[in-house]
Amino acid sequence: MTHTVDPQLLERPIRIVVVGCGGNGSAIVSGLPYLHQALLAFGELAVTLIDPDSVGETNCVRQPICRTEIGFPKAIVHVHRINLFWGLNWQGMQAQIQQIAKNADVDLVIGCVDTRKARRAIEKWALHSRVLYWLDLGNNSSSGQFILGQANNSANKRKGKCRLPTVTELFPEIAAPGVKDDDQPSCSAAEALTRQEPFIKQNLAYQALAMLTQLLHHGALSYRGGFCNLATGQVVALKDQSMPSRDPTVV
Repeated sequence: MTHTVDPQLLERPIRIVVVGCGGNGSAIVSGLPYLHQALLAFGELAVTLIDPDSVGETNCVRQPICRTEIGFPKAIVHVHRINLFWGLNWQGMQAQIQQIAKNADVDLVIGCVDTRKARRAIEKWALHSRVLYWLDLGNNSSSGQFILGQANNSANKRKGKCRLPTVTELFPEIAAPGVKDDDQPSCSAAEALTRQEPFIKQNLAYQALAMLTQLLHHGALSYRGGFCNLATGQVVALKDQSMPSRDPTVV
């Protein structure tokens, strides 16, 4: 089944909010300028990156952050570097998704969070906002998933088309309350390196960005997500709206 984007979306800057700038978020933001360049003939990207945290010591291990930036807001650090290199004017905010107005002009929210609580916050915001798409990324040590959906909100109801279920509709356990999250940061750089394969987040981010390129540059998708496994070298596409037979990575 093919999903087509509303042509009007491609006639103006596409407004994106990236939630979280840890490993997945920093990889997504590093790749988004390439998509921006691909869209210049048709439009462009207007990106806002949000994260409530400041840079910590372990962030310097797996993210493009140097030790002199420890203590500064993560979102500001990442966006400042991207803007300087690419000559962009993207925004960074030390904030949570709840602080983004529900009537804000947002076309796509990219969730790069690692707890069920954070996914519930994105889900709640998306349901009461006008956002058109929600792209979720999540991973464990060597595998992960990227899933594109459309919240059942007023903006998507007006479209009158078949709606892509969100990650929380396909996999309710990924945001289920009452389940303890493994959301504790690594206590050392050595532990940060041993908990995850070095390239899982970059692999996941670029698979997701390639999918967004199909949607925003070419206007249509024949799949709406996928599952990556570095241990086996496999990428399995999620091609329809039915409930998959396997669980996603929940991180």
